[in-house]
Amino acid sequence: MLSKIGQIMLYVNNQDNAVKFWTENLGFTVIAEENNDQGFRWIEIAPKNGAETSLILHNKDFVSKMSPGLNLDTPSLMFFTEDIEQLYNDLLNKKITVGEIVNMPTGRVFNFADNEENYFAVMEKK
Repeated sequence: MLSKIGQIMLYVNNQDNAVKFWTENLGFTVIAEENNDQGFRWIEIAPKNGAETSLILHNKDFVSKMSPGLNLDTPSLMFFTEDIEQLYNDLLNKKITVGEIVNMPTGRVFNFADNEENYFAVMEKK
């Protein structure tokens, strides 16, 4: 029986640039990094606050060669925040592309783009 989401695999063109984006702009930390010196490298990152779910950054080119039929598009991720306006302004100040804050029945939401123009959503959860 499934109990929770443990990791989300994110396929990126440049792992080092992706790590830099997530750690410097969003306060994530590197939890682990594995490299078999044969092209397979993955980096596990997560928010610093002890999040139960982490992101695994995989090299898109390597994975496409190993699993040619795999869909490598960005998954639709929804992050939660307790202070949406503070986060929104922090991302704007860091020159990150952000959408407008929208009022939804479930709460206030906006989206942002990473360094490879993949879009993610943020919802205020209090």
